[in-house]
Amino acid sequence: MEIETGTPVPRRDPGLSGRRGRAPSGDNARPIVALRLPRSESEAVLERRLEEAAALEEACNGLARRSPVLSAQTGLSDGQHSGLWSLIGAGMVMIMEVPAGVITTAIWAAAVVFACGIALRLAAAISALATRTRGLADAVDFPLPTITYLVPLYREDNVVPSLIKALVALDYPAHLLDIKLLVEIDDLKTINVLRGMNLSQRFEILPCPPRVPRTKPKALNYGLQFARGDIISVLDAEDVPDPAQPLAAARAFAEGQPNLAVVQAPLLAYNGASSWIARQFEIEYAIHFRVWLPFVARLGWPMLLGGTSNYFRRSHLVEAGAWDAWNVTEDADLGLRLARRGHSAQMIAPPTMEEAPVRFKHWLSQRARWKKGHLQSWLVLMRNPGTALRELGFRKFLGAQLALGGGLLASIVHGPSIIALGIAACTAAMWPSAGFATLLGAGYGVVILSAITAGGARHRVGALATLPLYLPLISIAMARALWDMKFHPHAWAKTPHGVKAN
Repeated sequence: MEIETGTPVPRRDPGLSGRRGRAPSGDNARPIVALRLPRSESEAVLERRLEEAAALEEACNGLARRSPVLSAQTGLSDGQHSGLWSLIGAGMVMIMEVPAGVITTAIWAAAVVFACGIALRLAAAISALATRTRGLADAVDFPLPTITYLVPLYREDNVVPSLIKALVALDYPAHLLDIKLLVEIDDLKTINVLRGMNLSQRFEILPCPPRVPRTKPKALNYGLQFARGDIISVLDAEDVPDPAQPLAAARAFAEGQPNLAVVQAPLLAYNGASSWIARQFEIEYAIHFRVWLPFVARLGWPMLLGGTSNYFRRSHLVEAGAWDAWNVTEDADLGLRLARRGHSAQMIAPPTMEEAPVRFKHWLSQRARWKKGHLQSWLVLMRNPGTALRELGFRKFLGAQLALGGGLLASIVHGPSIIALGIAACTAAMWPSAGFATLLGAGYGVVILSAITAGGARHRVGALATLPLYLPLISIAMARALWDMKFHPHAWAKTPHGVKAN
């Protein structure tokens, strides 16, 4: 089976290639002579193969080779290993010596984490209420750049037709769109669906060789080597971007400062009515992309990007080392690296509609991968905290710690805090149960306010009422992430698309 990659592969004439089978043996056996191409064609084939081999090596190990300290490939540094074991040892000694003091300290630490998170989320909700999104101007008074869309596909044969329809509907000059459909070379179902769709010239099917790590960022790095655009965007298979999105991104770069490296479009779920977990996911996404990330952008903190519908200035993307093929949340990691280079990020208004997971097992796998990747990104940031502090500056470094480190810590302590609250209530211990109940109630109130502000609460009264049952599930995902971090640090848990609720 042939796969179109944009460069035709010279075919061998079957009449000259010889018969397949066992080679003749004995003294009279004639050597099999390989077919020789004309020198010009042979050199062209060699150049193409060298280009593809170099692109694959860059996709897999480019960042890890040039800047190993910025890649998740190597895991914990020696200093981090020593610090972790020292912390565990000190904790065990303290628990044996002063168990009551350790418990009290843990309670106060959890309270501080929750209080800081609640205060930040409240500030974000108030900021969103006070901010009006500027509408997109009609006139195009700037030169339009070429935009390359990198679209990783793996076992997506059931959603490819709707994806192509959404890409064709983009309101942008067709000759300025360069759409790379990145397929795994062994995913024959997706490849065959694409081959049968009579795609226009703006599309190119680009097979990615099956080499570890088999991750989305590796595919993105591979596609980047063949991209034509000055702006590089990422889309997922199930995405339905607003047709005005590419023009909004181009305008943001035209009007933005030279250090603007990336703009992020909001991601919203379109299938929230499919199940309870999907409704919760819909609310969470609306809050994150319409309340939290705009707040982060206004503060100038490093933005933990979404995995899709982000638009990069190519020069800044390449300068930062592109994606880390060994990090399973390559988007968050890249947002941090861009900030360390002194670049900024903004939000644009036209959204992308995405599919929320409708089954708990799929939600759990996806969320555990995200948490594992966030942990990888935080550990990379903290390999040399002094260097990170110097590169980011105190304000951005603090923002990264609150947004990324605080999120990880909250994920760890949320579930256990609920359990501790229940135990305290059952044993008639008024404190800390009363204090924690008040704190958690305030937190849920802020989430509900954020959901209303984000517009994610329409027809979702039941989901908001059961929100206290959803947030502790993130601690289960975090526990799985910690397990995977130990035994499967670079494994990519793919989220299936087009799945119906049971």
